[in-house]
Amino acid sequence: MAAAQHISGICFTERSSALAFDSVRSTSISFKLNGGNHLSIKSLETKRLHKSSTVCSAVNMDVDTTLSPRVNSVKPSKTVAITDQATALVEAGVPVIRLAAGEPDFDTPAVIAEAGINAIREGYTRYTPNAGTLELRTAICKKLKEENGISYTPDQIVVSNGAKQSILQAVLVVCSPGDEVIIPAPFWVSYPEMARLADATPVILPAGISENFLLDPKLLESKITEKSRLLILCSPSNPTGSVYPKKLLEEIARVVAKHPRLLVLSDEIYEHIIYSPAVHTSFASLPGMWERTLTVNGFSKAFAMTGWRLGYIAGPKHFVAACNKIQSQSTSGASSIAQKAAVAALGMGHAGGEAVSQMVKAFRERRDFLVSAFGELDGVKMSEPQGAFYLFLDFSYYYGTEVEGFGLIKDSESLCRYFLEKGQVALVPGDAFGDDTCIRISYAASLSTLQAAAERIKKAILTLKSPASV
Repeated sequence: MAAAQHISGICFTERSSALAFDSVRSTSISFKLNGGNHLSIKSLETKRLHKSSTVCSAVNMDVDTTLSPRVNSVKPSKTVAITDQATALVEAGVPVIRLAAGEPDFDTPAVIAEAGINAIREGYTRYTPNAGTLELRTAICKKLKEENGISYTPDQIVVSNGAKQSILQAVLVVCSPGDEVIIPAPFWVSYPEMARLADATPVILPAGISENFLLDPKLLESKITEKSRLLILCSPSNPTGSVYPKKLLEEIARVVAKHPRLLVLSDEIYEHIIYSPAVHTSFASLPGMWERTLTVNGFSKAFAMTGWRLGYIAGPKHFVAACNKIQSQSTSGASSIAQKAAVAALGMGHAGGEAVSQMVKAFRERRDFLVSAFGELDGVKMSEPQGAFYLFLDFSYYYGTEVEGFGLIKDSESLCRYFLEKGQVALVPGDAFGDDTCIRISYAASLSTLQAAAERIKKAILTLKSPASV
């Protein structure tokens, strides 16, 4: 029953048990379900569940709904949007194969999960120090020394709620308004937006498929200005799977060394997911680079701990202490339970031991299958990934194709919509990563799932005619 209160001429009517749905957005993709019913993405995306309340006022006042210019400058993540869209379709009964998210399909290794469970049972559920427990930071220092050849002390480590938070805090710490953040493309979708959140300007340096998507040191040198503050490197790379050889990193380091103001953020979250003969090199281990490098890593990818939300940054104390200060005024410390689990992860052996080795073996098998499968398609170009679990395929051969009942495939976004509608496979358009010629396929899914997805994509492609043959 509705209860009403009157306070100074304002009437509040509350219905605590009522539920309502509000429309928020729509699209035009539709699917036919078993039984002949039709389902559209519009019907999934336009419903938002919330508790309803009615507020009536004797005074008619408009609310200022403007947002910060800083927030307005940031684009939403396409990987998150597509993943959520595909999940909604699956929940509604549409058999969409989801290959958009960068999330291992493996369970967290048992020894890690047990450490988390034991932490709960033993009452280890209180706040930890803001920078992370001394136990975990000490274990991270040991790992970095033994596996990466870089030395830190616990006060040069900050543990955060995922590597994404570590990266954002680093960008906020070192960048001033008007600074430039140099980002090789293809790039992880969040790098440019993090630069914008810091009121810095992202400077995108393209690296094409013919260069295996790796930054050319000569191009880097030509683009550095007095405003250049941060270079972001990601190896192994999301979205391409490319791995920077040590020799190329040394060439980049020689360029960086000429510019005292230029720092480097080295995103090494995929370091253990690497395929021989490729070898991972930490940028901070190169001569003269320790003092100017912020190394970011975490537990989500190699240890299949995406939901545990734990990452870290290592670097000179001056910068890391500033990251710690931002964290103290935002999220505070990371989960105590996740930190106990992370200690167990680092105790599994070099590079994660046998458990991680088996996951990497499976990823390699999946990569090899997809490289072979898509190598059979006319016009598709690729650079074979050396790490991570992504394939970044050039499908631009099919741009300009008109599809009956769908429309024009003009870019990576329309091609991904075509694959979602006609093939029921969710992929991420390359324009989200700064290269509109490609699309990203995540092979963090079972081999049988990838086989089914490849068949659907092939079938969808075979119904197309390349613009040259039309």
